[in-house]
Parts: sequence; C-alpha cells; structure tokens
Amino acid sequence: MINMMKNRNAIKPVKLPKLIVVLGPTAVGKSDMAVSIALAQKARGQKAEIISADSRQIYTGLNIGAGKITKKEMRGIPHHCLDILSPKRKKMFSVAEFQNHAFKAIDETIARGAVPILCGGTGFYIDAIVDGIVLPEVKTDIELRKKLETYSTEKLIKMLEKLDADRLAEIDQQNRVRLIRSIEIAKALGKVPKLVKQIRYETLQIGLDISKDDLMNKVHTRAIKRLKQGMIAEAKNLHEDGVSWKRLKQLGLEYGLLAELLQNKLTREEFIERLRIETWQYAKRQRTWFYKKENVQWFEPKDTEKIVKVCERFLRV
Repeated sequence: MINMMKNRNAIKPVKLPKLIVVLGPTAVGKSDMAVSIALAQKARGQKAEIISADSRQIYTGLNIGAGKITKKEMRGIPHHCLDILSPKRKKMFSVAEFQNHAFKAIDETIARGAVPILCGGTGFYIDAIVDGIVLPEVKTDIELRKKLETYSTEKLIKMLEKLDADRLAEIDQQNRVRLIRSIEIAKALGKVPKLVKQIRYETLQIGLDISKDDLMNKVHTRAIKRLKQGMIAEAKNLHEDGVSWKRLKQLGLEYGLLAELLQNKLTREEFIERLRIETWQYAKRQRTWFYKKENVQWFEPKDTEKIVKVCERFLRV
C-alpha cells in the first residue's frame, strides 16, 4: 500500500515545448531547409515560424553581404530576429541579448500554437538557446579595451586561444571587436566558466553539410552571385548612411573586406580572393564547432523528404 501511494504521488516529469533547430556551415542551404520544413508543417495544418540565429542578420541594411533571406524566399513563413538593430550601434550585440530576443520570439511562437524553428550558423547563439546556458554578465573594461586595441589581430588570436580556445574556434577570427570582447570576458571571469544550463525546450537538431569540395564551390559561387546582386553598392550605401569604415570592418567577413575595397586598399581581384579564403576558413570553423555537438542528426540539403519525416515524428511524440 505504501508503494502504491508513493507511485500515485510521484511527480511526473515536465513536458517541455518542442523546438526544431537547423544548423550547419555557411552557404549550405539552412534557410531554404527551414522554410521547407515550415511549409511541410503548414501543409499538415500546423503553423510554423522561423527564428534566425545569425550574428549579422540582426542588423538592418546588412542584406546581400550577410545572406539575409528575402521576403520572396520566406514564402509567407514568419521570420524573427532579423533587422532588429541599427548597424550604427557601437556596442556589440552580445549572446545574452540575442538569447533574450530569441527566447521571447520562440515562446510567443509557441503561444500562438506554431512550431518554432531556430535556424542559423552562429554556434554560440544556437548553444545559448538549445542548452539554455545562463550567461554571466561582464561589464566593459575600458582600460583593457584600450590596451587590446593596440595589439595586432594575430596577437589577439593567440591571447584568446590561451584563454578560451572553444570561443576562438567559433568566431570570425578577423573580427577584432569579437576577439577583444571574448578576451575581456575570459579575463574578467578568471577562466572559462563552467556554464550553468537551464533547458527550456525539447529539441530536434538537424545538421546540414556536404562534402568539402562541394562546400568550397558553393562558398565561391555564392560570393560571385552576391557581387552581381549589388553587395558593393550595399556597403557603399551603408557608409553613406553613417556607418563608418571602422564599424563596417567590425561587422566582419564580407563587410570588413568591402570597407577595404571601397577605400581602394584592395583591388576587385584581391577582394574576391580574400572573400573566398576567409569565408571558407569561417565555414571550416563552423563545421568543427557543430560536429562537436551531441544529438545532431546530419543530412545533406537534398534530403528534404527525410528531414521532413524526422521532424514530423519528433512533433508527434
């Protein structure tokens, strides 16, 4: 009788709301896949909405260079965490700030009875949501920043490698703002912190990847396509609208190189070659980061039907 009473009063595990995650390296087709999953849910009578996890697509005006999905490509599926900040903002948008925006968007999506799909390639952003990491608050250290600003990029990379190799592996290593902020956090905390986790969602993590050679070709092809779409004019317009050359460089990858091109520090040919090399280096870091993650189911972008079925099984359980 006592055992029966214990069983009757046993606390049932809390059922967490479900979240689908689409992750992978740049240029692999994550946005298209997230939309395909959402449309498949819509066809079954289940609404779905997409939450972006990209560290540059949060800024208005960073469209072509950042590979931001267009209204046409959204195909009527609501998207969140896009165009929420001005690129003129001097303060770096932190992972903690993204986490607040994303949690709000995901929870509101769930409240509307829709399936949330987190999609992107910024590893720290995705981990902050999937793992529910409670991020420590670290104030700006003005004196340290002034000192670090005098260091070469190579020296900053070596410093961060000693302090937090995992963080270095994820970020754009030519983005001095992120390098300096990462060093600032690691130094303030004394060491890389053991992060506290508060899991908020049951997640299905869909990883997209293709062969090394195919991805290299995609990276190069996409760079040429963006040039034809007006990437140079986009950067020029941003600068004319008040975004400084320094700030463009801080925004990283394409925009840093575009700033050099528009100041005649690079020829067009040098720009294309640097863009190809640096984007590929970033894609390799993303792959390394994501392949370390547990519980990711990996597919190729052509596996849409398989992925849709996996998502449907996950949502039915």
